[in-house]
Amino acid sequence: MTPYVRAKKHLGQHFLVDQNIARKIVDALQEKNRETLEIGPGTGVLTQFLKPEFPHFLVSEIDTESVEFLREKFPDLNIIEGDFLKLDMVSLFKSELSIIGNFPYNISSQILFKVLENRNMVVEVVGMFQKEVAQRIASPSGSKEYGILSVLMQAYYNIEYLFSVSPDVFSPPPKVQSGVVRFVRKENFVLPCNEKLFFQVVKTTFNQRRKTIRNSIKPLTVDRTKIDDFYLNNRPEQLNVDQFVEICQMLEA
Repeated sequence: MTPYVRAKKHLGQHFLVDQNIARKIVDALQEKNRETLEIGPGTGVLTQFLKPEFPHFLVSEIDTESVEFLREKFPDLNIIEGDFLKLDMVSLFKSELSIIGNFPYNISSQILFKVLENRNMVVEVVGMFQKEVAQRIASPSGSKEYGILSVLMQAYYNIEYLFSVSPDVFSPPPKVQSGVVRFVRKENFVLPCNEKLFFQVVKTTFNQRRKTIRNSIKPLTVDRTKIDDFYLNNRPEQLNVDQFVEICQMLEA
């Protein structure tokens, strides 16, 4: 008898039950011959389509009930038991990687920060997010949704908001709309500036996003006189990735 999997609130589990949506998500992943990791497969609604089509496929699952269920349903499935956020990606994966998943909404931003840390390895991501998070990541500069994750992800990845998903295709249904986003790493993804400084400038200025760069950058104790007045007089959400890079280049000069 196949084990029963209860959706657990503390793990942010909302199991996708619509086969057509699952198929659309899987079809959005562009490269099949790369190592492919599904995060949080749950009851395997994406797994059933991924496993036959992706020859280098494995899953990461923290929920012991789900692991038991998946072992029964897919006996030869390669399962990494544990928290994706704690995985040592460098030792686990020997080549470039794609990531896919119906991501738990309570850790979706942390998943993306983990992707950023491992951007040398992670080439493509297709993920389901809370809709407002999905829109924020994909939003351009100048919009009120544009923030830290928007800038950092857009620095390294081309981002496409694919489609929205209503709550009624999940069990249990979440209280929010969902959105599916695809990230494809840019060919020239190494920034032409000090990347540590870039992260610091973006995070520091957006932490005081209502202030101009002149004032929001103060906690970094950098020489603001090196930065052109055009940048200093703008707020962070008004600047695109290239302009943040230019600020860093000015500070390094």
